[in-house]
Amino acid sequence: MLQSRCLSVRIYKPMNLKRISRLAGARKAALPEFIPPQLATLVDKPPIGEAWFHELKLDGYRLLCHVDRGQVKFWTRNRKDWTTKFPTLGKAVKALRLKSAILDGEVVALDASGRPSFQKLQQQINKNMAAALMFHVFDLVYIDGFNLTRCPLRERKELLAELFEKVDEKSPLRFSDHIEGSGAQFLKEACKFGLEGIVSKLADSPYESTRSRSWLKIKCLRRQEFVIAGYTLSDKGIPFSSLVLGVYDKGKLIYAGRAGTGFSNQMRVDLKKMIDKLARKTRPFAEIPSDPGLRRAVWAEPALVGEVAFTEWTDEGIIRHPSFQGLREDKKPIDVVREEPS
Repeated sequence: MLQSRCLSVRIYKPMNLKRISRLAGARKAALPEFIPPQLATLVDKPPIGEAWFHELKLDGYRLLCHVDRGQVKFWTRNRKDWTTKFPTLGKAVKALRLKSAILDGEVVALDASGRPSFQKLQQQINKNMAAALMFHVFDLVYIDGFNLTRCPLRERKELLAELFEKVDEKSPLRFSDHIEGSGAQFLKEACKFGLEGIVSKLADSPYESTRSRSWLKIKCLRRQEFVIAGYTLSDKGIPFSSLVLGVYDKGKLIYAGRAGTGFSNQMRVDLKKMIDKLARKTRPFAEIPSDPGLRRAVWAEPALVGEVAFTEWTDEGIIRHPSFQGLREDKKPIDVVREEPS
């Protein structure tokens, strides 16, 4: 399997500004306060050819790290300031002594088998154990006075790789490496290892702050975000039986099924408290669901978003064999729609 490389913060060398200025597309510009991230389009198989880079799809939180004259900030994809959640990562980035930069990556936590685990990530953040987290950086959007969004991806990653030479394994920062071509085999290996999937990126593409087809995501299992619309009551002495899930379709919340597995006991307690604060008397769905299991539902304002793994969608638009993975505080409910490979 592909191994990410660690970043040494002790041997950092200033970037060669003359070299950067000669890159096609590099622009001298002030550091922007925020650049919306590029997003990948879901497809059902990797693209063919040597023109594509293939990276591991990591199960974590997408973060944009801004460095400005020694100050480090972490932004979510929806421009939430999460700097205080990751003091250890901020300290590691600050030690790079970059004048200014924007790093794009994913913060992850590993389970006992060495695989990225979203539930483990949430547990460590909630318990103030952020020191155990790692930041996998896969793109360099801005560096020392130059905007690189118009530069080809291969050039941006070459510059980024220079920051990760002669690695120090003690650093919580990682360079998210890639392979060129052989996407189908790479996906097979990622799935065999129990990972979420891969991301395929057109090597000569610029950085676009939108969802584009120059970045493609291919998943081993179906998983996506769902709006939490309430929960169903339980007769077994546990806080709730299942979470009631939905997705938006043309601005209307549509029922998508119930998730009753994937929870620890403490997670059920915490989720029930959060949902009870959002309780409402009427269902939030635009149409009445036909599921008889909802007769004992406690409805809630659709303000929480959770990530759920499942096997497939039924013809009726219901997910099969769902397993709850964790809350997604970085996602807006209104942006949660049914994801289908295009």
